[in-house]
Amino acid sequence: MQELFTPVKETWLYRVNPAVKFVLFFLLLLIVLFQRNLAFVFHLTLLYGILLYGWSGYSWKKLGLFSIPMVLSFISSAVTMTLFGKGVHVWWTWGLIKISEESLNYGLLLGCKTLCFGIISLTFLLTTRPIMLFYALMQQCKLAPKYAYSFIASVRLLPMIVDELRTRSDALKVRGVHFSKGIKGGLARLRLYMIPLFAQSIRRAQRVAVAMEAKRFQMSAKRTYYYPTVYTKVDIVFLTAVAISLFSAYFLMGMIPYKSLTKWLLPALPL
Repeated sequence: MQELFTPVKETWLYRVNPAVKFVLFFLLLLIVLFQRNLAFVFHLTLLYGILLYGWSGYSWKKLGLFSIPMVLSFISSAVTMTLFGKGVHVWWTWGLIKISEESLNYGLLLGCKTLCFGIISLTFLLTTRPIMLFYALMQQCKLAPKYAYSFIASVRLLPMIVDELRTRSDALKVRGVHFSKGIKGGLARLRLYMIPLFAQSIRRAQRVAVAMEAKRFQMSAKRTYYYPTVYTKVDIVFLTAVAISLFSAYFLMGMIPYKSLTKWLLPALPL
């Protein structure tokens, strides 16, 4: 699983301050969420797609695999809204299905929003280390350490839990344990898996608490950090790239409006 999320090379997006990236991407999601212009969202999706597929540092094979859920979400949301949406200028109807100019507009808009959401979120997830994100939130956004270190501990302990689950499964297979089908087998599986994992998690949490207490960890005290996060020139480059993308999408929106865009996407329909 770790190899799947390992890039071929680390591009300049990895050197952007995670707090800056988080805040800016969150604002971009809000812009896309409240935007109702199809041409603007469409061009914005293309531009951020260039950012993802050009500078994420992952191979095309992995990016294609990650893109499958986004494409399926785009198709399902766009087709559903197009076939069952409301509209005045009806082109074709059959039973519950009614395709109109308005439903096509809303369908493409919803599909492009879904795709843009996926591209922005995937860009952030693939180019940001979770640990560095919480360090940046503590240092730049003044997030309370009790929340940040809770998430850091959770992220650190997840691989251990996965390894223990695999070890437990192998041990049960070696012992020849077989589970029956139905509710009874599910309860037996739950008992043999969850109780040992839960007990190990309690022991591990206690060891972490003792270690933090031995290192005199205090929530209210001023702290130094092993991984300092600062603002660099790469952050300015990132802000400039995002701003250029927004202005370019707004400029292209005037050059290629909704009518021309729809005719280009669906040339067979009598628009």
